[in-house]
Amino acid sequence: MSKGYHSLGDEIVSGSVPVAASSDRVLQFQESNLQTFPPSDTRGKLSGSFQPPRDADDSFSNPGSGSQGGANGSSTGSGWQSYFNAVSYRPYFNVDTADVVERIRDSLFPFKGDFVEKTSHNPDMYGPFWICSTLVFVTAALGNFAAFLSAQSGSWHYDVNKVSWAAFMFYGYVAVIPLGLYFVLKYLGVVSGLVQLWCLYGYSLFVFIPASFLCVVPWDIMRWAVVGVAAVMSAGFLAINIRSHVKTASERWFLIVTSSAALQLGLALVVKLYFFTYFYHDSLVHV
Repeated sequence: MSKGYHSLGDEIVSGSVPVAASSDRVLQFQESNLQTFPPSDTRGKLSGSFQPPRDADDSFSNPGSGSQGGANGSSTGSGWQSYFNAVSYRPYFNVDTADVVERIRDSLFPFKGDFVEKTSHNPDMYGPFWICSTLVFVTAALGNFAAFLSAQSGSWHYDVNKVSWAAFMFYGYVAVIPLGLYFVLKYLGVVSGLVQLWCLYGYSLFVFIPASFLCVVPWDIMRWAVVGVAAVMSAGFLAINIRSHVKTASERWFLIVTSSAALQLGLALVVKLYFFTYFYHDSLVHV
């Protein structure tokens, strides 16, 4: 068998591999057209500014496809369902301490008239909520304490009903009056935001907090003076800002402004008569 192999010549045998020619030429491979990574297309580009898709982060906190969020993974819902989701109200509480302090300071200087412009980009309900909550407890507690100081006999008793009436009055006023004004302005064609009106009315009541502390003094003349000054400041702050907002948009701006100021003065009158007026009962005869 080996002898047969030695007898083979240089002829090409069918099915055999030819001997590589001894040449100095180097084989050159053509450049591949395969796609390189990362791809040049911006849809798949890997860079420092890459952001994951919206439905890829916080996957455990987002609802599934069968929940309220729907197939897109949104947790806020759509349509009327968003009114029952707390996440929908998050932008209205997006303020810090500096923002709230600045807005309270602006409410104490009512003649600037730029409160609506400052809060137009970010009206909040955080400040109005806590201002009303503080007023509920302050007016109820200090009203009873003022009645105690004014009592000339031992017939004084704590009126717990002032807490419920204060909550009904302040929460109801800030919620209902701006809502009514919103529909009036909408009927007149004036562009306004409901949350912006709630913000304006809520901060307008802050001046009654320090006024409530001053009304503890058992001098009725001083109480009338304190409540009167607070009423003028609050009504002026409200009227000037509403005037700057609706004067150029409606011919009935004077009626709107005066009505808003009159309601604010009426609220101050109720605060004085209900919380800081003590009626003496010495003349009553108990049988």
